[in-house]
Amino acid sequence: KTVNTKRVIQYFASIAAAGGAAGKKDSSKGTLEDQIIQANPALEAFGNAKTVRNDNSSRFGKFIRIHFGTSGKLASADVETYLLEKSRVTFQLKSERNYHIFFQILSNEKPELLDMLLITNNPYDYSYISQGEVTVTSINDNEELLATDQAFDVLGFTPEEKMGVYKLTGAIMHYGNMRFKQKQREEQAEPDGTEEADKATYLMGLNSADLLKGLCHPRVKVGNEYVTKGQSVDQVYYSIGALA
Repeated sequence: KTVNTKRVIQYFASIAAAGGAAGKKDSSKGTLEDQIIQANPALEAFGNAKTVRNDNSSRFGKFIRIHFGTSGKLASADVETYLLEKSRVTFQLKSERNYHIFFQILSNEKPELLDMLLITNNPYDYSYISQGEVTVTSINDNEELLATDQAFDVLGFTPEEKMGVYKLTGAIMHYGNMRFKQKQREEQAEPDGTEEADKATYLMGLNSADLLKGLCHPRVKVGNEYVTKGQSVDQVYYSIGALA
């Protein structure tokens, strides 16, 4: 389904482009035809993963509309997405894999990303992405990273926006390595070191102490007032998973 959809879109884009003048080109991004085609690598990087039966399975639904002008030329397009399998971010079966983007980044095709995200290129250093497979024979993560990065450029992402997307992805890897312990004689969690929290919050532009306080002592609304409640270690890990 995924591959056939791509073929249909490529066909429409090529026929519509051939039927009239080339799409209006913005110097900072690609033509409309290019953008419609290049939306696929970006969406697949963040929404596709290896499953038992399919190395490049879409783990979300998408509804694509392509609009044509009176001359038959492409006028615009939009995509609606549905039901991303969010649980895969924090848990994978042994024979499956997390979303492609994590392994594209770790491929070391762009070493500057590893430095910027404060990560190594070893997926086993990050618990959220190493519970299942970490490589897929039919997928070259190095080439796919270049395709994803180029897709962002064609779609008109600024360098700052693109780096922001990568930073949020890196923060998720650090989230999975945050550790907490139970206070003695209390059903209350406390941080067991702050290094990973410091890295995650640095990438997200947050304050590390504020994040840890929010995880261990969240404020809840009771009536018209806010009160602080304690969290057990398990509850904190559930909260981190939800954030990721």
